[in-house]
Formats: sequence, C-alpha cells, structure tokens
Amino acid sequence: MIVFYHNKSKISEIVSTEAIDFSNDINRNVVAVLLDFAQKFKDEIIVWCHESEKSNLNITEIAQLFHHKKMLLSYNPETDYFDRRLGYIEDSPYIKINKEVRYASWQMSSRVGAVHASVLNACKNDLYAKDNFDYFLNSFARRAMLFGLLCYSEPKLLLQNKVSEFNNESSLQELFKFTKQHYKARWVFLLFFNLLLFEKKFSLLPFLSSLCYKRRKLDSKLLNQIPLESNKKIVEQGTIDVLIPTIGRKDYLFNVLNNLAAQTFLPKNVIVIEQNPDMNSTSDLDFIQNKKWPFVIKQHFTHQTGACNARNIGLLMIESEFTFMADDDIIFENDLLEIAMKTFQTIGNEVFLVACHLKEQTVIPQLPMQFPVFGAGHAFVKSSCIKGLKFNMGFEFGFGEDADFGMQLRNKGFDILYISTTTILHLKAPIGGFRTKPILGWQHDEIQPKPSPTVMLYRLMYDTKEQIQNYKSMIFIKNLNSSFLKNPFKYIKTFRQKWNRSVYWATELKKRA
Repeated sequence: MIVFYHNKSKISEIVSTEAIDFSNDINRNVVAVLLDFAQKFKDEIIVWCHESEKSNLNITEIAQLFHHKKMLLSYNPETDYFDRRLGYIEDSPYIKINKEVRYASWQMSSRVGAVHASVLNACKNDLYAKDNFDYFLNSFARRAMLFGLLCYSEPKLLLQNKVSEFNNESSLQELFKFTKQHYKARWVFLLFFNLLLFEKKFSLLPFLSSLCYKRRKLDSKLLNQIPLESNKKIVEQGTIDVLIPTIGRKDYLFNVLNNLAAQTFLPKNVIVIEQNPDMNSTSDLDFIQNKKWPFVIKQHFTHQTGACNARNIGLLMIESEFTFMADDDIIFENDLLEIAMKTFQTIGNEVFLVACHLKEQTVIPQLPMQFPVFGAGHAFVKSSCIKGLKFNMGFEFGFGEDADFGMQLRNKGFDILYISTTTILHLKAPIGGFRTKPILGWQHDEIQPKPSPTVMLYRLMYDTKEQIQNYKSMIFIKNLNSSFLKNPFKYIKTFRQKWNRSVYWATELKKRA
C-alpha cells in the first residue's frame, strides 16, 4: 500500500510499507504521480489523502475494504466536487449520496480515496494527467463505472466524520465542460436552459466555452482484463428461498415450480403468495398439494390484490440465507440457482440482478456492473439485507415499487450489481396482473395528475431538488404539441395544474408507507 498526502495540486508526502526514498516526487502534480506509481508498483493499493485529514485516515481498514481489485473508493462527508447543479444533467441514484453508508456513486473526491494500481494501468491510455485531481477522479469514475469499475462513497476511509479545512468545489464553467465531455451534447443545452428557468442565471460564457470540448470515451474492454474475484465471505449456510407472488396464472406458475424442481441446486423453500379478489374464492393451485416437490412450498392465499402487499407477506416468511425474488411467468436454465450461489461468492456483493429479457430481445454478456435500478422479479439478495424492509404501499397499483425497494437497499449500504452472463426469459403472460381495475384516488379529478403520482412519489423521496426540476422541464419539452403553439399560456397553465396535482397526490400516497 502506498499513501499520497497532498495539498490539492501537489504531493506533500508519500508513505509506503517499503523503505523507499520518494523525495524526488514531493511537490509534483498529484495526478502525474498517481499514474507514474501505478506503473512502478503494479500490485499495490494506491491511497490519496488531503494533508488536513492525515490523522483521520483509517489506514488499517483500507486493505479490508478492497476484497477485490476492481474498485474505486473515495469519501467527502461534506460538499461534493460538483455541487447540487449536477442534478440538472443526471437522472440517477448516484447524485444524492447517503454519506452515512457505503454508497454506489461515480462522484469522487480528492479528500480521501483509494484504487488498485491495476485499474489505473488498464485505463491509462484514456486518462488525462493534465486534469486537476478532483476533475480527473470524477471523469475517470463517470466513464469507467459504465464498464464494470465499482465506484463507492466509502465513509470507512476516515476514522471520524468531521468538518475540516478541506474545501474543493468546481466552477460553473467546469460543470459545463464536464457535461460536454461525459454526456450527450443536448445536456449542455438543457443545463443552460435549466439554470435560466429555475435560477434565472444566464450562463452564456460557460455554455459557449463548453462547446469547444470533445466527448471523452473509455474503451469498454479495458477493464475486462481485471477479474472480479472477491475474498469476502458472503456464503455461509448456502441456503436459498424463492419468493413468487401470483394472480390468475396457474399454468405459468406450475411451469416455474417445475423449473425450480429441476435445478442442480435446489431451493429450501418456495414461497407462493396467491391473490384472488373474489371474496368467495379459494386457492386454485391444486398441484401444490397433489404433486411431490423436492422443496417445501409455503403457500399463502389472500383476497387482497397488489404486488406490494403480496411481496410484503412473502418477505416475512423467508427463512434461508439468500432469497430469489421471482415472477410467476419466467423461464430459466436448470443451473440458475447454482450459478447464483457461486456468483455471490465471486463478486462479494449481497444484491444482484440477473439479466431478464423478452423473447424478441438479445442480451449481450458483459462483466458485472453497478446498476441504477432494482427489479423484484429477477433479483438475488442476501436475506439479512432485506430484514426490516418492505415494499412501500404508496406505490401499490402504480409504478416505482421496485425502484423504491432498491433505494431502501442502497440507503442501508448495499449496492446493486447487474449480471448479464446468466439470463431469465420473461414471458409477459397475457393473463394475471390487475384482474380488477383498481380505483385510484385521483381517478375522478377534473385535472388529471401528470406525471403519475407514484412516479412523483419516488421523485420526492429520492431525487434532489435540481433533479426534480430537470424532470419537470424534460416532461414539458417531451409533451410539446400543436396546442402549445395555438395558446402557449393556456398550455403552461394546464401543465402546472397537472404537475401540482401530481405533487398533491404523491404527498397523500407517502402517508400510506
């Protein structure tokens, strides 16, 4: 392990476990030294720390944090390099960072951080040594995260979460530059538009100067040479339960159960939550009792429909170390569960999604990567992670319950990875689902809410103010039509009324959580 102490731009001290004289590298550019040392010490963890945090650096913990090489960690308990205005250009869960837990994000800081030398060496030809240190880290992480580098805000890098003299924020010009270099060109225009609309800032010079920069790229295959082989012990008991909510899909569910019965690694329990709104009905799943199964089927019948309620019932019935959250209309290979258990150990991560596709879709296999969304129909989770969690009933019969559950996991410190080397076919069965159309609270409103109140609920709970404002402007632009040209003032008034009605109902839904 090699530790660089710096004053934002220059190296002030270098500490290593080896007795080596580094005096020639003092006062050199931080980024240049970082890249040079990665070449010289190819199998070392390289740590950086601002000199104000020297006594606060948690050196003894760093080796444990790197349970595999394919990681980039940093931490800043205060303001991030790119400030709140970053929300005007990116709509992802990586912007609003929970500083209390390890949290997946490409937003990096020069305050303190670490990376394995092999990662820098793999990508050296696409890195820019002339960048200032913070810009370098964010540029690298923003591009590399898309191709399998696991990037985190990691509070364990510091002994104490305290205020220090460290302060390093980007300028507005740098934000425009970063936008042009790392996003599609239209986002530069949207950033300018959002700043003008919501902050009354006419940022003409930063906007024009950003147009001179080219899009930065990273070879998608560079990180493939670094295997993701964790030494973290994830699997202990090695048992798994399967949770399946179902409604009106008897034949499809039967096929899924047969698919599970043919697995090379059998589940301990299969939890089936059957729903039927007919108050005079009883279970239609006679094959559960009439056929012998190589696992225990824990069946629960309810007249209350809704995926959130069904999954919440099932969550309370889980016994095993791991859980496969599945849909009732999927097809998968007979070694799915066996591969899943091996994957847990290989990646050292508690949550991952298996690629789920429709018949007409083709999945292109790639190495594990961080994923911004969660899908409750194709997820593998260590059961201890979901203890105490539940699907928010405010999303019942709407959209967003999966994304909300994923954010609950993230805010507990659990990352979500995407595994595309194993696949699940989703049949999208034409029956089942909402057999009886639910009566929504806003169904008879004179002004219908837009966007959907459940979508707005998710936004209000997890987005920054700037992300919500950007979403608002995006909806406005996408829905422009001839009525705007005929009467723009009426169009804007109606848009605001629909938006405000959505906010109202989202606030009401939040009470149901």
